[in-house]
Amino acid sequence: MTEDDQWGAVSDGDHYEPSELEEPDRIREVAEWVLTGRCVLFDFDGPLCRLFPGGSSEPVARELREIVDRAGEGALLSSEARQSIDPHVVLRAVDRERRGSRLVQGLEALITMREKEAAARAWPTPAADVFVRGLSAAGVRIAVTTNNSPAAVTVYLRRMGLAQYFGDHVYGRTGDPRLMKPHPDCLNRAREGLDARADDAVLIGDTVADLLAAREAKVRFVGYARNDRKAAPLRAAGADLVVRRLTTLSEAIAACPS
Repeated sequence: MTEDDQWGAVSDGDHYEPSELEEPDRIREVAEWVLTGRCVLFDFDGPLCRLFPGGSSEPVARELREIVDRAGEGALLSSEARQSIDPHVVLRAVDRERRGSRLVQGLEALITMREKEAAARAWPTPAADVFVRGLSAAGVRIAVTTNNSPAAVTVYLRRMGLAQYFGDHVYGRTGDPRLMKPHPDCLNRAREGLDARADDAVLIGDTVADLLAAREAKVRFVGYARNDRKAAPLRAAGADLVVRRLTTLSEAIAACPS
């Protein structure tokens, strides 16, 4: 296997063309960070896959709202929770007022079930599998840090043949929605599990919540965005680097002196 093969250079089938969101100097710096600290934390939905492509999370959010309404607790749902296609928004809204309740536990269980179902058919992020294998081959410690259920992540990793590279290092949603990102809980658990210092780690994430969690945990952050719509909020929130393709990072790491 050549070094380019290991890192999957341009393996998503398209010719690589730099965009205004990808800054060569910053990318080289990130590659050096990775090879120095040897610890990369992945958000799940986005950097590794599209768990609910095409707005397919909306039926899940609607299902949760119907459960809340049937329980006579519809007043707990804010206008945001009423309109959002994100089930986590509904879960958080109920948890704020009914923390630890059977209703919250039931919503959590349903979200986990729907996420596991989605993980069985989720769309892989281009070149993510090759990037993961390249990091592992280079001795980089890796983990998943996500607001999704760890059980759903495991379903996906096993399906894609990636579970062996992450091992037990999947740090997802707990029974306490307050600890979901932007809270740094899952990042801190991952660092502890990997025996990594904050300045060892780089988080690859695709949301502002990821960025805020990285800042709180004092780990470096690299934004991943597949389009302008996803990139804009990261840039507005102050992300120093947003890449369109994981091959951008793969190629930079492969080009670093050994």
